[in-house]
Amino acid sequence: MKAEYINPFLESAKIVIEQVIQIRPATGELGLKDIKFVENYIWIQIGLNGQMNGDIVFGLSEQVALKMVSAMMGGYVISEIDEIVRSGISELGNMISGNASTMLFNQGIRVDITPPKVIQSAQSAGFTAQKALTIPLIMEGIGELDIQVLIAS
Repeated sequence: MKAEYINPFLESAKIVIEQVIQIRPATGELGLKDIKFVENYIWIQIGLNGQMNGDIVFGLSEQVALKMVSAMMGGYVISEIDEIVRSGISELGNMISGNASTMLFNQGIRVDITPPKVIQSAQSAGFTAQKALTIPLIMEGIGELDIQVLIAS
């Protein structure tokens, strides 16, 4: 697994979050860690096919998801995880991954992405715990969004 695989997703996430949520996220420490599915957490899983095969998984607590979608909706307060929140978080993952796939293409790496799959419970995750290259984005006043890259190639 190469560390440079995460860079387009990191850069794309910073750009998209700044545009959509109006916050410039800080970058946490890059690390290799086990993906553990815990309750009160949401993951957006996007498959990668082509010259890179695997998954990109964005993980965030339900509280962070509520704050992010509230910011996406111009400050409208949202207090529960519903279809609007799942849709908003899913679209955020789609925008980040779409931009990242364009960045990869510009580097000569052809990759297709699958539509985002929102996972809300550990049982519905559909894939087993494994090690992932992970980097958190820290958004002041909102919380953290973990970017986790699982590359098979």
